[in-house]
Amino acid sequence: MNRNEHTDWSGEPMSPGRDRQRAGRLIVRRHALERVRPETVGTEDERFLRRAGRPAFLDSDPWRTLRITAEFVEGFDALASLGPAVTVFGSARIDEGDPVYAQARELGRLLAREGFAVITGGGPGVMSAVNRGAFEAGGFSVGLNIELPHEQWLNPYVDLGIEFRYFFVRKTMFVKYADGFVIFPGGFGTLDELFEALTLIQTGKIRHFPVYLVGRDYWAGLLEWLRSTALPRAMVADVDFSLVTVSDDLEEIATGLRRFMAASEADAVARAGETLGRDALNGP
Repeated sequence: MNRNEHTDWSGEPMSPGRDRQRAGRLIVRRHALERVRPETVGTEDERFLRRAGRPAFLDSDPWRTLRITAEFVEGFDALASLGPAVTVFGSARIDEGDPVYAQARELGRLLAREGFAVITGGGPGVMSAVNRGAFEAGGFSVGLNIELPHEQWLNPYVDLGIEFRYFFVRKTMFVKYADGFVIFPGGFGTLDELFEALTLIQTGKIRHFPVYLVGRDYWAGLLEWLRSTALPRAMVADVDFSLVTVSDDLEEIATGLRRFMAASEADAVARAGETLGRDALNGP
């Protein structure tokens, strides 16, 4: 008997007949049909075109996978031609009277001056300030918003806004299209983005790009805890502290990011030249 044939328990080839029925790509005994396809009324076309209330499949994992894929596609399409960009994080809870707001707004302006687009979470606080600084300086301002239980609207300084359902898709966009991170004071969300970036760099999952912490006093306690508690217990290595730079000098941060980009571009040109040279030596 050919092992490639679909067979039933009797060893006979499975094919539609009096006691068997097709169910999509399956051929199933009629008495077993409900186990593989509980909805047996009408044809597939009839069921497909039938209108009902909110279908249960909208909350199923296969359908959710399609929504996730769609979010990735939309994000990639929107940001693929963005060019040099810096992702900036910080608290959504500060207002215009906070000194951190003024710092973030100024950084947005400086990054625009250096030719960078800015990417933020698109919300209020630090995000709004950075987008505003870049927008007012004629730079390109991106906001990647997230669906939350309490609606978070895109701030008015965003040139390109993308709405996400899923945090992990949004996180991918923050990292994939960034040439550096700048982290202002913030809470759990800010810390999450900071440590995820450092982990990806530390483990070699992404290239080592600059990560700046703005607010020396704010970050001092966290860094001291890492040095005094985590480091002695070998939870981190001394070299890991080189992954982040603490600075309150916004000019230094902007020019440092520009120098990193220039060095990266020169390195890319050099690697391309080496590849062409090897190809020429190896011949067709």
